[in-house]
Amino acid sequence: MLVNDTVSNKTTELQKKRAKYIPLGVGNGNLNVAHSASGVTITDIEGNRWIDFAGAIGTLNVGHTHPKVTQAVKDQTDKFLHPGFNVMMYEGYINLAEKLASITPGNFDKKTILLNSGAEAVENAIKIARKHTGRQAVVSFKRGFHGRTNLTMGMTSKVKPYKFGFGPFSPEVYQAPYPYTYTKPQNISEEEYVNQTIQEFKNFFIETVAPETVACVVMEPVQGEGGFIIPPVKFVKAVSEFCKEHGIIFVADEIQTGFGRTGKMFAMEHFGVTPDLITVSKSLAAGLPLSGVVGRSEIMDAANPGELGGTYAGNPLACAAALSVIEIIEEEELCARAEEQGTIIENKLKELQSQFEFVGEIRRLGAMVAVEIVENNQSKTPDKARTAAITKYANDNGLLLLSAGINGNVIRFLIPLVAEENEINDGLNILKQAFSSLQEER
Repeated sequence: MLVNDTVSNKTTELQKKRAKYIPLGVGNGNLNVAHSASGVTITDIEGNRWIDFAGAIGTLNVGHTHPKVTQAVKDQTDKFLHPGFNVMMYEGYINLAEKLASITPGNFDKKTILLNSGAEAVENAIKIARKHTGRQAVVSFKRGFHGRTNLTMGMTSKVKPYKFGFGPFSPEVYQAPYPYTYTKPQNISEEEYVNQTIQEFKNFFIETVAPETVACVVMEPVQGEGGFIIPPVKFVKAVSEFCKEHGIIFVADEIQTGFGRTGKMFAMEHFGVTPDLITVSKSLAAGLPLSGVVGRSEIMDAANPGELGGTYAGNPLACAAALSVIEIIEEEELCARAEEQGTIIENKLKELQSQFEFVGEIRRLGAMVAVEIVENNQSKTPDKARTAAITKYANDNGLLLLSAGINGNVIRFLIPLVAEENEINDGLNILKQAFSSLQEER
């Protein structure tokens, strides 16, 4: 997709400014400078084009600058930008709260609070759970990721780069076991492994924290940064049942999995489990900062007036975008398209798996797809260096591609669900070239 391999003075100037004025802690996977974007394609200021398999880390399920989203934001801009919902109500916030209550799992009365970021949604879900239960402890899971604020860092597993040197973290936060079938011991079956993990989860509440002190358990239905780890249905149901038994609020962190990514509007629908609270963000507003907590009315109403909110929470422009996004997902049947897209990616990865020894397990739920890069399929030893080489080759040759996983050895696919088959195949061809550049075919 690269159409111009030269770098102008403008790009060089901006790269220098980036180095001078932006902290090192802000990472960049690609140091080119975006100029315009549409659908699944980003064009830089040199005219180079990239196929976007990253989707702003899962933010663009409806693609870049979808015309309906753009128009909705423009229309709202002509009315007002931000009166502040805590100062004066406006229609967009209320209509979006109603819509989210209607499309999230659960046949019970629900309420919605709108916020700015995913981490902020998780923190508010915990505030609400603590207020409702009168308990303090929070349980997340090993390999989980919930944000970069102090509380959510404590809930997150990956030490580097997310936690190292940033402590101390919030107390009363604990990480429970979560199944990872690809790395299970070879001498036991998958069923035995899942049963063992369920027992370890229950033992956790004997050995580590008493259930009577736990306000909520927060679970990603599919672990995102952890490497797109998909838990067995039996495990998710066991966690849900344990929470009900002990009066613990079950929170589904659907920030990366929501809005059609897994082939359902929300990933929890795959597991036959209804959470008490759901956190949403990322693809909710197609790139505008917006998040929310949706859940049972009696839990959401635990806090008193003034105890929840924020200056920019539920910004009118973002609400307009979000209402348009949900409409697009329904009208363009993006949940069904997610399954079609995921099948295309999975089939190509299986083809590559037959050619390259370093292609490990392929995981998929809808269009939430990942592949392990390992030294070989016998050892399953994570190969972080090869993964980095693949993503670098892709980014240097017209494909925006992200890695993930605790060991940095998982390639993840978060392609806008509006991508056409030929666009997906063009990106996958660059991926194959990246694999071939490593010169280790079977």
